[in-house]
Amino acid sequence: MKVMHYHLGKDGGAEKFFVHLVNGLARRGVEQTCVIRPKRLWKKDIEPVARIIESNFRNAHPDRILLPMRIGRIVRREKPDALFSWATRASRLIPAYEGAIKISRLGDYPTNLSYFKNTDVLVCNTPGIAEHVRETLGWDRGVEVISNFTDVTAVAPITRASVDTPEGVPVVMSMGRFVSRKEFALLIAAVAKLPGAYLWLAGDGEERENLERMAANLGISERVRFLGWLQDTRPYVAACDIFVMPSSHEPLGNVVLEAWAQKRPVVSSRSEGPSWFMRHGENGLLVDIGDTDGFSTAIETLINDEALASKVAAGGHQTVLGQFSEDAIVDAYMALFARKP
Repeated sequence: MKVMHYHLGKDGGAEKFFVHLVNGLARRGVEQTCVIRPKRLWKKDIEPVARIIESNFRNAHPDRILLPMRIGRIVRREKPDALFSWATRASRLIPAYEGAIKISRLGDYPTNLSYFKNTDVLVCNTPGIAEHVRETLGWDRGVEVISNFTDVTAVAPITRASVDTPEGVPVVMSMGRFVSRKEFALLIAAVAKLPGAYLWLAGDGEERENLERMAANLGISERVRFLGWLQDTRPYVAACDIFVMPSSHEPLGNVVLEAWAQKRPVVSSRSEGPSWFMRHGENGLLVDIGDTDGFSTAIETLINDEALASKVAAGGHQTVLGQFSEDAIVDAYMALFARKP
């Protein structure tokens, strides 16, 4: 089996899943070529199992013209079984080649179908996205719902001293790109209402200075730790008491799955993905989008109710093992790659 991936993303949850899937497919013996942006932090995580082609595929760069020509030559020469684009813009790289199934994976809601002229099947990682492309946009070719998986290996937690955090205090954690829709400002405000609680934020982005300023203005800078981009977030997640995902828009929510894999109790907004796979009081606590007081209350509830925290952590762990396992997701992709175009 040969697969050629086109991935033009940067750094974040979708990229983590890309790394997971490329390695999962490699474990099944799939020969893979990956077209990616230069200097990706995660390149080293797929380099041992895939051939890498780096390209600046953008309008002002010669690769905007040269890369599709190069890809066309490779496809005609090597005859892959599947051409697999990740998100919308990368789908423009799929050539009009009849010998392979042509797949575009969607981790978010597209606004139009113009990117997918050579696509046979849209893979949507939630039912909501699948309904959107069918019912709202009128897509009349193939649609499959195949979600994500994460590494469920339990790891040893870091020491709290390593991030200047006292023992015995409640630690709340979140992670992702520092952009407005992730609502990290709301989470800082929510933690500010909980005296003694510490907040760890892993990631970086355009909102970092604003978030640091907000923590200072609220008088909680000494309780907030900005961890930056981490090579491996799992030991940090394993060391926290409560994981929070406050996003206003989250098509799936990979970070929730990562927290569940480390058996952490999760508080999430009622955004699109978590509203699909989370059940309030069973595998997590759900809070209305934008409700700062609601997040404070939910976090405080889990701090004070150890039995409930243990219950939702166990429920989340069972959910990630049953619904988001590597075997199930890789099986679904292998079956899709084997289809005749």
